[in-house]
Amino acid sequence: MRQQKRERHGKILAALGLASNLRVTDLARQLGVSTETIRRDFDELTHAGMLNRTYGGAVSSLGASNTTGAKQDLFHAERQRIAEATVTQVADARILLIGSGATTVRVAQQIAAQLKNITVVTHAFGVAQALANNGTIEVMMIPGLYHPEEASTTGGHAIVFLQSLYVDYVILGASGLTGDGPGSAVPEIAAVNAAMLGRAEKCIVTADRSAFNLHYATRYADWPRVSKLVTDAQPPPALLNTLRKSQVELLVV
Repeated sequence: MRQQKRERHGKILAALGLASNLRVTDLARQLGVSTETIRRDFDELTHAGMLNRTYGGAVSSLGASNTTGAKQDLFHAERQRIAEATVTQVADARILLIGSGATTVRVAQQIAAQLKNITVVTHAFGVAQALANNGTIEVMMIPGLYHPEEASTTGGHAIVFLQSLYVDYVILGASGLTGDGPGSAVPEIAAVNAAMLGRAEKCIVTADRSAFNLHYATRYADWPRVSKLVTDAQPPPALLNTLRKSQVELLVV
């Protein structure tokens, strides 16, 4: 029961990163629980300073740093396991592309601790900062417009730059994982992710269980284009069936 609550809280915070406000009835229907359960979740998250209750819903808390950081606090251990497992999948790489997100920053930290003499191309400042701890890793920043909420570069300059690259692996995060594919809560990030995916021999998507069946309008890939999904729990049956049909290798840690 406690794990289910943590998963709901993660989904609520992720949804708040996309919408300016949330409605109790809408979330209850989306998550398949009662409105009373959502109200209790809102009360607990308000008490933790992660959102503010409103009549019939909730809005982002001005005291919260951002929803990505709050979600990272909820899934610290899960993200760490995902990061450790992901690094073992790219140990033979010479050139990597890494997207933005809380989980990919964790992956970068593990890469800095375990790999050497590789080149990493990224648009995420958090990823670059994590890699700076290893002097043998060459870090190449993708140019573009700065997106303050994601601490990443986006836009046409980033996409044009990526067209000249070819790498061994791309490692991407995801706000949501549905039968249609991995998606992002931020359209600008989804566009860069799609461009990254097209420049890599293999694509690894990293996401914790809170992303399962969370729908966003900005899907950045079809599942057949993804080589591996690294996550911390078995996906729901329908999603698992889609992954198998799409020949996506599933690594549960």
